[in-house]
Amino acid sequence: MATAATAAPAPAGKAGGAGVGRPQRAFKSAEKPDEVRRSNLNAAKSVGDAVRTSLGPKGLDKMIQTPSGEVIITNDGATILKHMAVMHPAARMLVELSQAQDIEAGDGTTSVVVIAGSLLGAAEKMLNKGIHPTVIAESFQKASEKAVEFLTEISTPVNLNDKESLLRAASTSLNSKIVSQYSSVLAPIAVNAVTRLLDPSQKTSGPATSSSNANPVSPAPPAAGTSTGVKAPGPGPSETTGAHSATASAMASGSGAITRDRDNEPNVDLREIRLVKKVGGTIDDTELVEGLVLEQNVVSGSGGPTRMEKAKIALCQFQLSSPKPDMDNQIVVNDYRQMDKILKEERQYLLNMCKKIKKSGCNVLLIQKSILRDAVNELALHFLAKLKILVIKDVERDEIEFVSKTLNCKPIADIEAFTEDRMGSADLVDEVEHSGARVVKITGIKNMGRTVSILCTGANSLVLEESERSLHDALCVVRCLVKKRALIAGGGAPEIHVSRSLSAYAQTLKGMEAYCFQAYADALEVIPTTLAENAGLNPIAIVTELRNRHANGERTAGINVRKGQVTDILEESVLQPLLVSTSALTLSTEVVSLLLKIDDFQLSR
Repeated sequence: MATAATAAPAPAGKAGGAGVGRPQRAFKSAEKPDEVRRSNLNAAKSVGDAVRTSLGPKGLDKMIQTPSGEVIITNDGATILKHMAVMHPAARMLVELSQAQDIEAGDGTTSVVVIAGSLLGAAEKMLNKGIHPTVIAESFQKASEKAVEFLTEISTPVNLNDKESLLRAASTSLNSKIVSQYSSVLAPIAVNAVTRLLDPSQKTSGPATSSSNANPVSPAPPAAGTSTGVKAPGPGPSETTGAHSATASAMASGSGAITRDRDNEPNVDLREIRLVKKVGGTIDDTELVEGLVLEQNVVSGSGGPTRMEKAKIALCQFQLSSPKPDMDNQIVVNDYRQMDKILKEERQYLLNMCKKIKKSGCNVLLIQKSILRDAVNELALHFLAKLKILVIKDVERDEIEFVSKTLNCKPIADIEAFTEDRMGSADLVDEVEHSGARVVKITGIKNMGRTVSILCTGANSLVLEESERSLHDALCVVRCLVKKRALIAGGGAPEIHVSRSLSAYAQTLKGMEAYCFQAYADALEVIPTTLAENAGLNPIAIVTELRNRHANGERTAGINVRKGQVTDILEESVLQPLLVSTSALTLSTEVVSLLLKIDDFQLSR
């Protein structure tokens, strides 16, 4: 036992003359955990290094080619890692870490991986000095808890009625994306979309994080001609096409979209926000629709109407075509009289169905797509056109729930259940051309459910996909403010503040724990360092100036990558939700602690 303990700390490759037999085997078994741990750390760090250049407003983009040949251009961390061919189990943990951050906060998917990589680098240095991995893991967990406390201290509570603050947070998220030049268009859309899902009581109640020395969230706007860290937050209330009145009417009826997470905190279900993508026009033409948007077109080949006022809308889940048996059967008809009889019965069958639909008062028919046979055949379309019923077919199965909730109608699965009480009502159903693309808009919906439709446009599919990802991140940022109603400054300011606070706290500790706290604090400086590097600035000079400014009490001093210097980041309107930063620190620390405690790797049969 004593021999093994003496030999274990020896560096690899220096035990050749240690003898043979039992001591040598003990040396190898003690060396294996270190090898496994270093392999895990190196694999995981490589993932962090791969996405590090994509961090921040000046971060670079990645071009990804999928196995099917599709090309994706993005700087979104979750998207990059999702398509990365990662084989090592430890590296896959960092990919899953990014996905967990995407689910929890929706933003900060690159930051969480970069922080994890930096913490792994700090842990590796301490392992080389002989500190036990369990001590490092436990100290990192404690440091993470203190870091969350320090972040909460500098946060500022936000009221969801303060749309200016929400716009600034959404704009900050969009400014790191490829579509950053359109932040003045997309940010108001994201804010209005989420706030429409809120119950009026949710805007003023709920948990809010406060601080006695918090800085104001809404500083005075910069002087004219001043270059700021973000674009202007967008049009004012008079330019948002009656957003406030529409919000009030949408909240007055329909089932709520507010849910409660496992901590019983209010949350917004983003599945109630539907993005419809159409190639054509530019991102500037993206709009929030007062009602429902369908990417399917009106069936006009049979001469039916393409516009319907005072619409009574039915959502049909059965087929308007000839009945067929459940099993495949082949029937041979040799007599032309029998053939004529079959055709007449088919016509009569379809005509009776169409007449029953018309008798119920329906004048707009949405038909679910069928994978077994045609949802509606040409003969049925002819009858519906003669009866002046507007038809939209091939509504996807996964859209049915959203459409029925929006229209406040019930899906109809059988012709016998086709009654007026299962229909929805709207002032207008119209097929319109929007930036070269044709879509169906349903507006003036009576008792509309609490849902939102956004029509995204772009020059090509690459732009559309990135626009959708960017808008999703902006929506998630606003959702974060619903879950935890507090904002903090961006631009690396919170990381520097936490780093300095942890360093000061480490001075009050003793032993290895103090050393680990200091290493954790130093690792957090990777965020401002990377922001400066990606902006082409001198990271050493920038981070040193940041430390000095924070030492002088300027808690909101951060890196303004537009101006290339350290400024008061609140005055530049660079804000981010508290939940994004706290979630990134907590999740990254958990993964690092988990990796540190792994000492062996086994293949199962």
